Order: sequence, then C-alpha cells, then structure tokens
Amino acid sequence: MIKNQILLSEMTPEQLEQLFSSCVRNQLIDFKKALAHLQANDELMTRDEACAFLKINLSTLWHWTNKGKVLAYGIGSRRYYKRSQLLECLKPLKK
Repeated sequence: MIKNQILLSEMTPEQLEQLFSSCVRNQLIDFKKALAHLQANDELMTRDEACAFLKINLSTLWHWTNKGKVLAYGIGSRRYYKRSQLLECLKPLKK
C-alpha cells in the first residue's frame, strides 16, 4: 500500500512548483531552528558565567578543570567554557 501519492498528471507546472517550494521552505525553516539551537548551546562562557550556569563557586570550577572533568579554552589568562560541553559533563546519578 502506498500512502501520500501525488498524481503529477493532474497538476499544472505551477502547482508542482508551489508544492516543491513549500516543502523546501518548511525543511529550511526546520534546519534553521535546529542550527540556531546548536549555536546557542555552543556559545563560549566566562568562568563567572559557567559558575552561574552550573550553580557552583569558582574554586569548584577550578578543581573540576584541573581534574579534567570540564574542558576549558583559553586566550592569555582568560578561560572560557563551551555550554554544550558543560552539559555533556553532567551525568545521571544512579539511585
């Protein structure tokens, strides 16, 4: 059984073009939303922003960075953390 059949013999070229345009437009809108979500999760955060995000203090972040639990990026003496990597570091707790 075939679902969602389109009979091209009953469509004008303009109708076919409109059908393709609407399908492509919808796919591009969905792709744009997904890309925006990925970019929002991949933003760089300062130490203070990372601490506020994780609800921890600076010393805890420093210890986690030195132990390799979280990955830091640096330029000079400044340290930055990627939001997506901080989320990946979170592990579910076993009960």
